[in-house]
Amino acid sequence: MHLRVLLFTGKGGVGKTTAAAATATLAARRGLKTLIVSTDTAHSLADALAAEPGEIAPGLHLHQVDTQKSMERHWGELRDYARGVLAELGLDEITSEEITVLPGAEELIALLELRRHARDGCWNVIVVDCAPTAETLRLLALPEALDWHVNRLMPVGRRVLKLVSPFVRGVARVSAPGDDVMNAGERFHRGLMEVRELLTGDHASVRLVLTPESVVLAEARRTLTSLSLYGYRVDAVIANRVFPDGDGADEWRNGWVEAQSRLLAEAEQSFAPLPVHVVPYLPAEPVGKDALAEVGAAMYGDADPFAAHSVRPPLRMSADELELALPGADRENVDLARKGDELIVTAGPYRRILALPAALARREISGAALRDGVLRVTWSAEGANPRPDELNG
Repeated sequence: MHLRVLLFTGKGGVGKTTAAAATATLAARRGLKTLIVSTDTAHSLADALAAEPGEIAPGLHLHQVDTQKSMERHWGELRDYARGVLAELGLDEITSEEITVLPGAEELIALLELRRHARDGCWNVIVVDCAPTAETLRLLALPEALDWHVNRLMPVGRRVLKLVSPFVRGVARVSAPGDDVMNAGERFHRGLMEVRELLTGDHASVRLVLTPESVVLAEARRTLTSLSLYGYRVDAVIANRVFPDGDGADEWRNGWVEAQSRLLAEAEQSFAPLPVHVVPYLPAEPVGKDALAEVGAAMYGDADPFAAHSVRPPLRMSADELELALPGADRENVDLARKGDELIVTAGPYRRILALPAALARREISGAALRDGVLRVTWSAEGANPRPDELNG
């Protein structure tokens, strides 16, 4: 089978780590060589699995990123240059070390390590326990955002540096970055773009974990919209901690059952046609491989959670039309703007800049509409670009 990459995210505290660990344990027990990793700095996977990193069961491997070692591999030359400049400016070694720690480095390194494991070719399934939704969205949006900046700044930067390098040392009294530093930056950028290609490809998908609560459900809806905006495919929703219906339950439990049943029906309607897998509220926290395997079996039932998904790519372009799936998006929260050869789409607080192919970049937008969760933009030889407030549908 092709490598299957499954990412799990959700609002903090909904049980995404449990869902990820249960899925990985189930995969290994079905004979699939499985790796489970985390981009969450909390590193609670080892606690959930009650195991240390390594092969924790036949066919099941837990990987915890060694940030220090991986930083040297992926970020070392850039960080060494930054340290050197700070030292030349008179900062001591300890201060320079602290300043040059890349914000979000651990999450970024986890993504690059994920690419390395995917290229190994020895896994059937890789399960990724992601950080809570807001951090995950920022992380998954980063490769494309960085690509936009690098493609515009790096060629110019190289030319400028060749001109100004002789003067930087004499005037600013600091070293200008050489080709080795620029090359390291480009390798780092290429690595992140390969990660994006992996995670938006046909064999990767995201699973949203939620609990049947109004606030959690509202965030999960927004997350689905945002993930689609950035090109990531969601293939399932997991509803965790659902009270089972039972005769003779007390009034307090009956109240929870009624409220959750209503919200589950709302979730199934909101996320259709995606399946909603239900995990009952368990009498005890599932810790360890045996308990998690039982959760995995209950969660998926007769479904095959490792089969290829059938979710279409959120973004599709033809000679005359662009379609971007934005499930759950409201017209009031979607903006569209054109700037040169770029189309800027905003959904709520998130924005994506789409580089248009040359054939479309030379033409004008003739219309744009958001209907049934799909943004459709059409081009013609004539016609003015619509303003964002002209988006109809």
